[in-house]
Amino acid sequence: MVAGEASGDQLGAHLIRAMRRHLPQARFVGIGGPRMEAEGFEAWMPSEALAVRGLFEVLRHWLPIARIRNRLKRRLLADPPDAFVGIDAPDFNLGLERQLKARGIPTIHYVGPSVWAWRRGRLRTIARAVSHMLVLFPFEPAHYREHGIPVTYVGHPLADDFPLDPDRAGTRERLGLAEDRLVFAVLPGSRQSEIEYMARPFIGAIRLLHQRFPAALFLVPLASRETRLLFESALYRLGGQELPVKLLFGHAHDALAAADGVLVASGTATLEAALMKRPMAIAYRLSPWTYWIARRIVRVKFVGLPNILAGRFVVPEFMQDEATPENLAQALGNLVSDKVTCARLSRLFTDMHRMLRQDTAERAAAAILPLIEDRTCLLPSGQAA
Repeated sequence: MVAGEASGDQLGAHLIRAMRRHLPQARFVGIGGPRMEAEGFEAWMPSEALAVRGLFEVLRHWLPIARIRNRLKRRLLADPPDAFVGIDAPDFNLGLERQLKARGIPTIHYVGPSVWAWRRGRLRTIARAVSHMLVLFPFEPAHYREHGIPVTYVGHPLADDFPLDPDRAGTRERLGLAEDRLVFAVLPGSRQSEIEYMARPFIGAIRLLHQRFPAALFLVPLASRETRLLFESALYRLGGQELPVKLLFGHAHDALAAADGVLVASGTATLEAALMKRPMAIAYRLSPWTYWIARRIVRVKFVGLPNILAGRFVVPEFMQDEATPENLAQALGNLVSDKVTCARLSRLFTDMHRMLRQDTAERAAAAILPLIEDRTCLLPSGQAA
Protein backbone atom coordinates (compact mmCIF):
# COMPACT_ATOMS: atom_id res chain seq x y z
CA MET A 1 0.00 0.00 0.00
CA VAL A 2 1.15 3.53 -0.73
CA ALA A 3 -0.73 6.44 0.86
CA GLY A 4 0.16 10.08 0.39
CA GLU A 5 -0.77 12.73 2.96
CA ALA A 6 -3.09 12.56 5.97
CA SER A 7 -6.28 11.85 4.01
CA GLY A 8 -4.68 8.82 2.34
CA ASP A 9 -3.44 7.61 5.71
CA GLN A 10 -7.00 7.70 7.04
CA LEU A 11 -8.39 5.85 4.01
CA GLY A 12 -5.66 3.25 4.32
CA ALA A 13 -6.36 2.70 8.02
CA HIS A 14 -10.07 2.12 7.36
CA LEU A 15 -9.27 -0.29 4.53
CA ILE A 16 -6.76 -2.30 6.58
CA ARG A 17 -9.33 -2.70 9.36
CA ALA A 18 -11.95 -3.94 6.88
CA MET A 19 -9.52 -6.28 5.10
CA ARG A 20 -8.44 -7.86 8.39
CA ARG A 21 -12.02 -8.98 9.00
CA HIS A 22 -11.62 -11.21 5.94
CA LEU A 23 -7.86 -11.89 6.07
CA PRO A 24 -6.89 -11.67 9.75
CA GLN A 25 -3.27 -12.77 9.18
CA ALA A 26 -2.61 -10.57 6.14
CA ARG A 27 0.50 -8.38 6.14
CA PHE A 28 0.25 -4.75 5.00
CA VAL A 29 3.46 -2.94 4.02
CA GLY A 30 4.65 0.10 2.04
CA ILE A 31 4.32 3.85 2.55
CA GLY A 32 1.81 5.12 5.07
CA GLY A 33 1.15 7.25 8.13
CA PRO A 34 0.41 6.87 11.83
CA ARG A 35 -3.24 5.86 11.43
CA MET A 36 -2.25 2.97 9.17
CA GLU A 37 0.55 1.99 11.55
CA ALA A 38 -1.96 1.90 14.40
CA GLU A 39 -3.79 -0.80 12.40
CA GLY A 40 -0.60 -2.88 12.14
CA PHE A 41 0.76 -1.43 8.89
CA GLU A 42 4.52 -1.83 8.38
CA ALA A 43 5.65 1.58 7.10
CA TRP A 44 8.84 1.42 5.07
CA MET A 45 8.61 5.19 4.73
CA PRO A 46 6.24 7.87 6.12
CA SER A 47 3.48 9.25 3.89
CA GLU A 48 4.78 12.80 4.47
CA ALA A 49 7.59 11.99 2.02
CA LEU A 50 5.02 12.27 -0.80
CA ALA A 51 3.09 15.31 0.52
CA VAL A 52 3.95 17.99 -2.04
CA ARG A 53 1.43 20.60 -3.23
CA GLY A 54 1.38 22.62 -6.48
CA LEU A 55 2.74 22.02 -9.97
CA PHE A 56 6.04 23.84 -9.54
CA GLU A 57 6.50 22.51 -6.02
CA VAL A 58 6.20 18.97 -7.41
CA LEU A 59 8.83 19.73 -10.06
CA ARG A 60 11.26 20.91 -7.39
CA HIS A 61 10.82 17.65 -5.48
CA TRP A 62 10.69 15.40 -8.55
CA LEU A 63 14.13 13.81 -8.18
CA PRO A 64 13.85 12.64 -4.54
CA ILE A 65 10.30 11.38 -5.15
CA ALA A 66 11.47 9.48 -8.26
CA ARG A 67 14.20 7.86 -6.17
CA ILE A 68 11.65 6.77 -3.57
CA ARG A 69 9.46 5.21 -6.28
CA ASN A 70 12.37 3.38 -7.89
CA ARG A 71 13.48 1.92 -4.56
CA LEU A 72 9.93 0.85 -3.76
CA LYS A 73 9.48 -0.70 -7.22
CA ARG A 74 12.65 -2.78 -6.88
CA ARG A 75 11.59 -4.00 -3.46
CA LEU A 76 8.09 -4.98 -4.57
CA LEU A 77 9.26 -6.72 -7.74
CA ALA A 78 11.88 -8.64 -5.78
CA ASP A 79 9.21 -9.89 -3.34
CA PRO A 80 5.85 -9.50 -5.13
CA PRO A 81 2.80 -8.78 -2.98
CA ASP A 82 -0.55 -10.45 -3.57
CA ALA A 83 -2.01 -7.05 -4.38
CA PHE A 84 -0.97 -3.42 -4.50
CA VAL A 85 -3.24 -0.60 -3.34
CA GLY A 86 -2.26 2.92 -4.35
CA ILE A 87 -4.20 5.39 -2.23
CA ASP A 88 -4.55 8.70 -4.06
CA ALA A 89 -1.15 10.27 -5.00
CA PRO A 90 -1.76 9.41 -8.69
CA ASP A 91 1.41 11.02 -10.04
CA PHE A 92 3.41 8.72 -7.79
CA ASN A 93 1.25 5.60 -7.81
CA LEU A 94 0.10 5.20 -11.41
CA GLY A 95 3.60 4.75 -12.84
CA LEU A 96 4.37 2.21 -10.14
CA GLU A 97 1.06 0.43 -10.69
CA ARG A 98 1.71 0.11 -14.43
CA GLN A 99 4.98 -1.73 -13.83
CA LEU A 100 3.51 -3.98 -11.14
CA LYS A 101 0.46 -4.84 -13.26
CA ALA A 102 2.77 -5.79 -16.13
CA ARG A 103 4.33 -8.36 -13.79
CA GLY A 104 0.95 -9.88 -12.97
CA ILE A 105 0.34 -8.14 -9.64
CA PRO A 106 -3.26 -6.92 -9.17
CA THR A 107 -3.24 -3.14 -8.80
CA ILE A 108 -6.03 -1.24 -7.10
CA HIS A 109 -6.16 2.55 -7.15
CA TYR A 110 -8.21 3.93 -4.27
CA VAL A 111 -9.62 7.42 -4.95
CA GLY A 112 -10.01 8.04 -8.65
CA PRO A 113 -7.91 10.88 -10.06
CA SER A 114 -10.06 13.87 -10.97
CA VAL A 115 -10.23 13.06 -14.68
CA TRP A 116 -13.63 14.77 -14.74
CA ALA A 117 -11.86 18.02 -13.81
CA TRP A 118 -8.53 17.99 -15.65
CA ARG A 119 -6.02 15.87 -17.60
CA ARG A 120 -8.68 13.56 -19.04
CA GLY A 121 -5.94 12.06 -21.22
CA ARG A 122 -4.75 10.21 -18.11
CA LEU A 123 -7.52 7.66 -18.65
CA ARG A 124 -5.36 5.81 -21.20
CA THR A 125 -2.51 5.65 -18.69
CA ILE A 126 -4.90 4.54 -15.95
CA ALA A 127 -6.25 1.72 -18.14
CA ARG A 128 -2.72 0.33 -18.52
CA ALA A 129 -1.90 0.73 -14.83
CA VAL A 130 -5.00 -0.21 -12.86
CA SER A 131 -6.71 -3.57 -12.39
CA HIS A 132 -9.57 -1.93 -10.50
CA MET A 133 -10.46 1.64 -9.64
CA LEU A 134 -12.27 2.62 -6.42
CA VAL A 135 -14.02 6.00 -6.51
CA LEU A 136 -15.60 8.09 -3.77
CA PHE A 137 -18.25 10.05 -5.66
CA PRO A 138 -21.29 8.72 -7.57
CA PHE A 139 -20.67 10.70 -10.77
CA GLU A 140 -17.19 9.21 -11.29
CA PRO A 141 -17.71 5.59 -12.52
CA ALA A 142 -19.03 6.65 -15.94
CA HIS A 143 -15.74 8.37 -16.80
CA TYR A 144 -13.77 5.18 -16.16
CA ARG A 145 -16.22 2.73 -17.74
CA GLU A 146 -16.00 4.67 -21.01
CA HIS A 147 -12.36 3.52 -21.20
CA GLY A 148 -12.99 -0.06 -20.09
CA ILE A 149 -11.54 0.45 -16.61
CA PRO A 150 -13.19 -1.76 -13.95
CA VAL A 151 -14.54 0.60 -11.30
CA THR A 152 -16.55 0.51 -8.07
CA TYR A 153 -18.26 3.41 -6.34
CA VAL A 154 -17.56 2.93 -2.64
CA GLY A 155 -18.87 6.18 -1.17
CA HIS A 156 -16.87 8.49 1.06
CA PRO A 157 -15.50 7.28 4.43
CA LEU A 158 -16.19 10.63 6.06
CA ALA A 159 -19.89 10.08 5.43
CA ASP A 160 -19.65 6.87 7.46
CA ASP A 161 -17.74 8.58 10.27
CA PHE A 162 -19.87 11.71 10.62
CA PRO A 163 -23.28 11.55 12.33
CA LEU A 164 -26.27 12.52 10.22
CA ASP A 165 -27.34 14.85 13.03
CA PRO A 166 -24.25 16.58 14.51
CA ASP A 167 -24.33 17.21 18.26
CA ARG A 168 -23.87 20.98 18.27
CA ALA A 169 -24.99 21.48 21.88
CA GLY A 170 -22.85 18.65 23.24
CA THR A 171 -19.79 19.84 21.35
CA ARG A 172 -20.23 23.39 22.59
CA GLU A 173 -20.55 22.15 26.16
CA ARG A 174 -17.37 20.10 25.77
CA LEU A 175 -15.51 23.13 24.39
CA GLY A 176 -16.88 25.44 27.07
CA LEU A 177 -18.85 27.61 24.61
CA ALA A 178 -22.16 29.31 25.37
CA GLU A 179 -25.11 27.88 23.47
CA ASP A 180 -26.22 31.32 22.21
CA ARG A 181 -22.81 32.68 21.14
CA LEU A 182 -22.12 33.17 17.45
CA VAL A 183 -19.18 30.93 16.50
CA PHE A 184 -17.22 30.75 13.27
CA ALA A 185 -14.86 27.89 12.39
CA VAL A 186 -11.89 28.99 10.30
CA LEU A 187 -9.99 26.25 8.46
CA PRO A 188 -7.06 27.67 6.46
CA GLY A 189 -5.65 24.29 5.39
CA SER A 190 -3.63 21.39 6.75
CA ARG A 191 -0.34 22.02 4.90
CA GLN A 192 2.26 24.63 5.71
CA SER A 193 2.14 25.97 2.15
CA GLU A 194 -1.63 26.46 2.45
CA ILE A 195 -1.22 28.48 5.65
CA GLU A 196 1.35 30.67 3.92
CA TYR A 197 -1.15 31.56 1.19
CA MET A 198 -4.39 31.59 3.21
CA ALA A 199 -3.46 33.15 6.57
CA ARG A 200 -3.53 36.77 5.42
CA PRO A 201 -6.97 36.79 3.71
CA PHE A 202 -8.50 34.62 6.46
CA ILE A 203 -7.19 36.82 9.28
CA GLY A 204 -8.43 39.88 7.37
CA ALA A 205 -11.86 38.26 7.06
CA ILE A 206 -11.87 37.47 10.79
CA ARG A 207 -11.19 41.14 11.55
CA LEU A 208 -14.09 42.29 9.32
CA LEU A 209 -16.48 39.68 10.71
CA HIS A 210 -15.51 40.74 14.23
CA GLN A 211 -16.45 44.31 13.36
CA ARG A 212 -19.84 43.14 12.11
CA PHE A 213 -20.42 40.60 14.90
CA PRO A 214 -18.48 41.90 17.96
CA ALA A 215 -19.58 39.02 20.24
CA ALA A 216 -18.53 36.27 17.81
CA LEU A 217 -15.77 33.74 18.56
CA PHE A 218 -13.46 32.29 15.90
CA LEU A 219 -12.21 28.71 16.29
CA VAL A 220 -9.10 27.92 14.21
CA PRO A 221 -8.13 24.23 14.27
CA LEU A 222 -4.61 23.58 13.01
CA ALA A 223 -3.25 20.18 12.06
CA SER A 224 0.33 20.35 13.34
CA ARG A 225 2.74 22.37 15.45
CA GLU A 226 4.23 23.80 12.27
CA THR A 227 0.92 25.04 10.87
CA ARG A 228 -0.11 26.41 14.26
CA LEU A 229 3.16 28.34 14.54
CA LEU A 230 2.74 29.74 11.02
CA PHE A 231 -0.82 30.90 11.64
CA GLU A 232 -0.02 32.30 15.08
CA SER A 233 2.96 34.21 13.65
CA ALA A 234 0.76 35.64 10.89
CA LEU A 235 -1.87 36.63 13.46
CA TYR A 236 0.66 38.67 15.42
CA ARG A 237 2.36 40.05 12.31
CA LEU A 238 -1.00 41.36 11.05
CA GLY A 239 -1.94 42.87 14.40
CA GLY A 240 -4.66 40.35 15.14
CA GLN A 241 -3.59 39.32 18.64
CA GLU A 242 -6.59 41.14 20.14
CA LEU A 243 -9.12 39.34 17.94
CA PRO A 244 -11.36 36.74 19.69
CA VAL A 245 -9.53 33.80 18.08
CA LYS A 246 -9.14 30.44 19.79
CA LEU A 247 -6.46 28.23 18.24
CA LEU A 248 -7.07 24.49 18.50
CA PHE A 249 -4.52 21.73 18.06
CA GLY A 250 -6.50 19.46 15.73
CA HIS A 251 -10.18 19.13 16.73
CA ALA A 252 -11.35 20.34 13.31
CA HIS A 253 -14.50 18.24 13.55
CA ASP A 254 -15.34 19.73 16.95
CA ALA A 255 -14.84 23.23 15.54
CA LEU A 256 -17.17 22.45 12.64
CA ALA A 257 -19.82 20.87 14.86
CA ALA A 258 -19.80 23.89 17.21
CA ALA A 259 -19.84 26.52 14.45
CA ASP A 260 -22.65 28.60 13.02
CA GLY A 261 -20.62 29.31 9.87
CA VAL A 262 -17.36 28.16 8.33
CA LEU A 263 -14.57 29.87 6.43
CA VAL A 264 -12.65 27.08 4.74
CA ALA A 265 -9.85 26.48 2.27
CA SER A 266 -10.93 24.40 -0.72
CA GLY A 267 -10.31 20.68 -0.25
CA THR A 268 -11.66 17.81 1.81
CA ALA A 269 -12.50 20.22 4.64
CA THR A 270 -15.30 21.65 2.49
CA LEU A 271 -16.90 18.20 2.41
CA GLU A 272 -16.43 17.90 6.18
CA ALA A 273 -18.25 21.20 6.65
CA ALA A 274 -21.08 19.95 4.42
CA LEU A 275 -21.34 16.68 6.37
CA MET A 276 -21.63 18.80 9.53
CA LYS A 277 -24.47 20.66 7.73
CA ARG A 278 -22.77 24.03 8.18
CA PRO A 279 -23.04 27.06 5.85
CA MET A 280 -19.63 28.03 4.49
CA ALA A 281 -17.59 30.31 2.29
CA ILE A 282 -14.79 28.58 0.36
CA ALA A 283 -11.51 30.16 -0.69
CA TYR A 284 -8.22 29.07 -2.17
CA ARG A 285 -4.96 30.63 -3.27
CA LEU A 286 -2.00 29.08 -5.10
CA SER A 287 1.34 30.34 -6.29
CA PRO A 288 0.76 32.69 -9.27
CA TRP A 289 2.39 30.34 -11.80
CA THR A 290 0.52 27.27 -10.55
CA TYR A 291 -2.77 29.17 -10.71
CA TRP A 292 -1.98 30.46 -14.22
CA ILE A 293 -1.49 26.90 -15.46
CA ALA A 294 -4.46 25.52 -13.51
CA ARG A 295 -6.83 28.04 -15.12
CA ARG A 296 -5.89 26.65 -18.53
CA ILE A 297 -6.24 22.96 -17.80
CA VAL A 298 -8.98 22.61 -15.17
CA ARG A 299 -12.39 21.99 -16.75
CA VAL A 300 -14.89 22.39 -13.91
CA LYS A 301 -17.20 25.22 -12.97
CA PHE A 302 -16.55 24.88 -9.23
CA VAL A 303 -13.65 24.09 -6.91
CA GLY A 304 -15.59 23.36 -3.69
CA LEU A 305 -16.81 19.79 -3.23
CA PRO A 306 -20.30 20.81 -2.05
CA ASN A 307 -20.86 22.70 -5.31
CA ILE A 308 -19.31 19.92 -7.40
CA LEU A 309 -21.50 17.25 -5.78
CA ALA A 310 -24.62 19.39 -6.11
CA GLY A 311 -23.76 20.19 -9.72
CA ARG A 312 -24.64 23.83 -9.11
CA PHE A 313 -23.77 26.83 -6.97
CA VAL A 314 -24.90 26.23 -3.39
CA VAL A 315 -22.18 27.96 -1.32
CA PRO A 316 -19.93 30.90 -2.28
CA GLU A 317 -16.38 30.18 -3.38
CA PHE A 318 -13.53 32.55 -4.18
CA MET A 319 -10.28 31.72 -5.98
CA GLN A 320 -6.97 33.56 -6.03
CA ASP A 321 -7.38 37.36 -6.33
CA GLU A 322 -11.11 37.08 -5.53
CA ALA A 323 -10.27 35.53 -2.16
CA THR A 324 -10.09 38.91 -0.42
CA PRO A 325 -10.98 39.58 3.23
CA GLU A 326 -13.85 41.78 2.08
CA ASN A 327 -15.39 39.14 -0.20
CA LEU A 328 -15.01 36.35 2.34
CA ALA A 329 -16.38 38.33 5.27
CA GLN A 330 -19.36 39.69 3.35
CA ALA A 331 -20.30 36.30 1.88
CA LEU A 332 -20.05 34.40 5.15
CA GLY A 333 -21.63 37.15 7.23
CA ASN A 334 -24.61 37.35 4.89
CA LEU A 335 -24.96 33.58 4.86
CA VAL A 336 -25.10 33.05 8.63
CA SER A 337 -27.59 35.92 8.91
CA ASP A 338 -29.97 34.24 6.44
CA LYS A 339 -31.74 31.53 8.45
CA VAL A 340 -33.88 30.40 5.52
CA THR A 341 -30.82 29.70 3.37
CA CYS A 342 -29.05 28.00 6.28
CA ALA A 343 -32.02 25.64 6.75
CA ARG A 344 -32.11 24.89 3.01
CA LEU A 345 -28.39 24.11 3.01
CA SER A 346 -28.81 21.80 6.00
CA ARG A 347 -31.44 19.78 4.12
CA LEU A 348 -29.31 19.65 0.98
CA PHE A 349 -26.21 18.56 2.90
CA THR A 350 -28.22 15.85 4.70
CA ASP A 351 -29.29 14.39 1.34
CA MET A 352 -25.66 14.58 0.17
CA HIS A 353 -24.55 12.79 3.32
CA ARG A 354 -26.97 9.91 2.75
CA MET A 355 -25.81 9.57 -0.84
CA LEU A 356 -22.16 9.27 0.21
CA ARG A 357 -22.76 6.95 3.18
CA GLN A 358 -22.01 3.53 1.68
CA ASP A 359 -19.90 1.67 4.32
CA THR A 360 -16.91 2.66 2.25
CA ALA A 361 -14.15 0.51 3.73
CA GLU A 362 -16.23 -2.68 3.53
CA ARG A 363 -17.24 -1.95 -0.07
CA ALA A 364 -13.60 -1.30 -0.96
CA ALA A 365 -12.51 -4.55 0.68
CA ALA A 366 -15.26 -6.45 -1.16
CA ALA A 367 -13.98 -5.09 -4.48
CA ILE A 368 -10.35 -6.01 -3.70
CA LEU A 369 -10.84 -9.55 -2.35
CA PRO A 370 -11.84 -11.17 -5.70
CA LEU A 371 -8.63 -9.84 -7.26
CA ILE A 372 -6.48 -11.85 -4.87
CA GLU A 373 -8.57 -15.01 -4.57
CA ASP A 374 -6.53 -16.80 -7.25
CA ARG A 375 -3.19 -15.84 -5.72
CA THR A 376 -1.23 -17.35 -2.85
CA CYS A 377 -2.48 -15.22 0.03
CA LEU A 378 -4.80 -17.98 1.27
CA LEU A 379 -3.44 -21.20 2.77
CA PRO A 380 -5.36 -24.49 2.35
CA SER A 381 -6.77 -23.97 5.85
CA GLY A 382 -8.36 -20.74 4.69
CA GLN A 383 -6.13 -18.58 6.85
CA ALA A 384 -4.19 -15.71 5.31
CA ALA A 385 -0.47 -16.06 4.81
